[in-house]
Amino acid sequence: MNAKRRRWLWWLALLAVLGFALLARGYWNATRDPVVRTATVGVTAWPEGQPPLRILLLSDTHVAGPDMPPERLARIMAGLNRLRPDLVLVAGDLVSEKRLATRIYTPRDVVAPLAELHAPLGVVVTPGNHDHWFAPDALRDELERLGVRVLQNETIKLGPLIVGGIDDDYSGHDDVPKTLAAMDALGSGVPLIVSHSPDVIPAIRRPVAGVFAGHTHCGQIRFPFVGAITYVSRYGDRFACGDMTEYGQRIFVGAGLGTSILPLRFLTPPDVWLVTLGPRVTPDG
Repeated sequence: MNAKRRRWLWWLALLAVLGFALLARGYWNATRDPVVRTATVGVTAWPEGQPPLRILLLSDTHVAGPDMPPERLARIMAGLNRLRPDLVLVAGDLVSEKRLATRIYTPRDVVAPLAELHAPLGVVVTPGNHDHWFAPDALRDELERLGVRVLQNETIKLGPLIVGGIDDDYSGHDDVPKTLAAMDALGSGVPLIVSHSPDVIPAIRRPVAGVFAGHTHCGQIRFPFVGAITYVSRYGDRFACGDMTEYGQRIFVGAGLGTSILPLRFLTPPDVWLVTLGPRVTPDG
């Protein structure tokens, strides 16, 4: 073997090692425990005498092999109970039917880990696009069997909160006017909206205490100086990630817990949001 060929083989071997290391790092990022992000929202019309409430947002669990088997999700759910949420909002995409999955689970297996969650006001789920593409009726049946409330352009009153759940925009199942009308019909309360995709936000155009969503994965795979491959949103990065304010309302978009298409994450760790709602504090106290 001549020297030139040996050099080429050495470089190929080096590239293969670096590629493997990069993939391993991406898989480690995808399977790490979620970052808990926190925020506080002051509500002007907070009910007198009502203590603050802790709202836990999680999304995009994407149960599938290899990165999110039900056992891993159950462990995460049990750990989140330490945050002592008063209400848990699950913003869709419970399942992943990605072609590269090493295992696709049944609707019962997908939903079962949510039974680990404990919150005085309960657990509320709005479906995501992958749920609609997979088995929406079976998933809803399993969720309701566990006592989880599923909202599909529906509303529920939980304590002082009026929670509107808008069905998935990406798959064309959303109905914002219907949801808002249902919220109005419930009368007074602190309004919240949960939906899988944040693309419903421009259609809401009314003051609510918070809008909670997922879907974007905060990009899932992002590169330095380049950004994400996609946020799967017709608004680009406008509602891509994190704690935002638009139309006078607070918006929280989570990175999610699982992955879509590839079991990899770069610069976008899994996360959840713990948002404390309470009375607005004026500058004079």
